[in-house]
Amino acid sequence: MPMNPVVQAVIKAITLVQPDVASSWDAQRKVEDAAGKLTIADPRCRIDATTVAAPDGYEIPLRVFTPLDIDFSLKAGLHVNEDHRGTILYMHGGGWANGDVDFYSDACMRTALKLERRVIAVDYRRSPECRFPVPLEDCYAVARALFAGEVIPDADPEHIVLMGDSAGGNLTAGVSLLARERGDFAPRTQILLYPLTYNDHSESTLFDSVRDNGEDYLLTRQAIVDYIELYLRAPEDFHDSRFAPLIATSLADMPRTLVITAEYDPLRDEGEAFAARLDAEGGEVACFRMTDGVHGYFLYPSVLSLVRDTYRLIAHFLDGDPIPTEGKLPWTPLLGTD
Repeated sequence: MPMNPVVQAVIKAITLVQPDVASSWDAQRKVEDAAGKLTIADPRCRIDATTVAAPDGYEIPLRVFTPLDIDFSLKAGLHVNEDHRGTILYMHGGGWANGDVDFYSDACMRTALKLERRVIAVDYRRSPECRFPVPLEDCYAVARALFAGEVIPDADPEHIVLMGDSAGGNLTAGVSLLARERGDFAPRTQILLYPLTYNDHSESTLFDSVRDNGEDYLLTRQAIVDYIELYLRAPEDFHDSRFAPLIATSLADMPRTLVITAEYDPLRDEGEAFAARLDAEGGEVACFRMTDGVHGYFLYPSVLSLVRDTYRLIAHFLDGDPIPTEGKLPWTPLLGTD
């Protein structure tokens, strides 16, 4: 069923008035950074700050969101206990140039509470000041320290999940590839929300979604191209699988993976192609396409059914419960429904 025409018209109108990324990324960053500082903390979630040293000595800021079990009675008083079943290492989106931990604080608190897991968000260095592979290496350094017990001593490696949306999904897949290559640690699970996985977003790209959804649905094809130009250092980076994991020679021995794509996202097809390759090369993978979804929807208010349904999918995947695949569903099951 096509998108509601009124909603589609509003999204198209917003898309038409967006400034181009190449000339406005810094202004957008300032707006997002200011908006992030207005986030209201949820009393059910404790927020702590720490850092991890990058190989070049830079201290990478982290934000730790711990869900709390709060119990109060007149007789016993107030009791607050940590209440989590694992740890999610979250890599935020924003085209590698925008977004930061402040801007994602609401989403991270919500994720911690809805999934009952501690969330550690990485405030990696952003482009164009710090180009590829600096943001990826920042995320890798944090993941390595987390698996080694150097960030939170009680983090069980068996229950650490790598997760990211958009450019953060790209970084998540890149961290998993580096972990396989370097052997420092072995992530068991990763979750990729509408990730960028491929390098060609020209009009002649392999993927129809870039052409079909690349003009009228908030994230445009040109914006993707502009973000990539801000991110990469040199032409040879364009063909580096650490940037475009779909072009890796092998995708065997990757973590158990959940890929969630959005129906009207230009990155839809490459995310699904990445899931298909993982499946073809023996990986354990599930892939779902969210009906009526556009790129970036995960940051929308949690009252929207699209966001609630995404958490339902992730919870099913993490907890090992069967994922609904029959009847009227808000998603299209593509892989991992057996």
